[in-house]
Amino acid sequence: MSSQDGSSQNKHPVIKCESVYKIFGENATSMLENANGNVDAKVFQDAGCVVGVNNASFEVNNGEMLVVMGLSGSGKSTLLRCISRLTEATAGRIFIEGEDLISLNSKELIELRRNKMGMVFQSFALLPHKTVLENIAFPLQIKGNKLKESMTRALEMVELVGLTGRENYFPRQLSGGQQQRVGIARSLAVEPDIWFLDEPFSALDPLIRKEMQDEFLRLQGVLNKTILFVTHDFDEALRLADRIAIMKDGIIEQLDTPANIVLNPATEYVRKFTEDVPREKVLKIESVMDPLNSSDELSDLRVSKDAIIETVVVEVLSEKKPVAVVDNNDKIVGVLHYSKVIHTLFGENAKK
Repeated sequence: MSSQDGSSQNKHPVIKCESVYKIFGENATSMLENANGNVDAKVFQDAGCVVGVNNASFEVNNGEMLVVMGLSGSGKSTLLRCISRLTEATAGRIFIEGEDLISLNSKELIELRRNKMGMVFQSFALLPHKTVLENIAFPLQIKGNKLKESMTRALEMVELVGLTGRENYFPRQLSGGQQQRVGIARSLAVEPDIWFLDEPFSALDPLIRKEMQDEFLRLQGVLNKTILFVTHDFDEALRLADRIAIMKDGIIEQLDTPANIVLNPATEYVRKFTEDVPREKVLKIESVMDPLNSSDELSDLRVSKDAIIETVVVEVLSEKKPVAVVDNNDKIVGVLHYSKVIHTLFGENAKK
């Protein structure tokens, strides 16, 4: 899914946040200055302020999908809105492809959003009097593209998200999942480098939600966008993310790969999220493999380092000898030992 290899070609990350704060309230700025960056949410709350984001610092690389998750009120959507400057941060610095976002004037910000950013929100916000095709073409026409050019591009997007045959339908004639696809197609039409998605699937029923996640992963495999994806659903985060940032009370509790968050939760709060996760459904083979030892006598079975454990565990545990783990070029990059797999899945701290 991820293609972070390309990030080495860039001299800077696509998104970079340095000590970003968002505090709501009349005295927010002066209180933050007096706190010297050490923000106690309770103290601020007693003074009539609400801490939305508390000292967030991180980077997102080219082609990476960072999923920001947390419960309602954790600050995840506020963080996304600060990074897209739909909300002004109280303090801190935000860079988009090395450009200081905070310093941009209104005209420059509009240009940046039109040319580099795509946004999808929980509410589909489709124009009811326009067809699917017209809805998708709309942002292109706002940019000043010619009608024919906009419609051609919109038709390409219709095909990309699997709505061919419904391009002349109106939103009321579509299911929730189909409407969401239109919203995704519309945001992709402008060919954004960065894609912001805020709870895009949460209004959908579970079956359609799963289908949309599958579709989203397929699209990312094709398009390789740099993505900031907000959700309250840990299963969704585990399924989609290259890395996950878990937030609580405006603070990023842990930012790590799904495997490291499941295997090594940094705080008690994160541990509670991970304790009921079926590890075999989440972890990849590479997260449980050991380095290859020259003395290892390997079985004939080979498994991909990117395979989810659940998909190969029966074959692996049926082998008496250690199993070779290979990369995309069929080169051996590690080895699986029966005991390590058993311990990871069913050890004293693992949940069955």
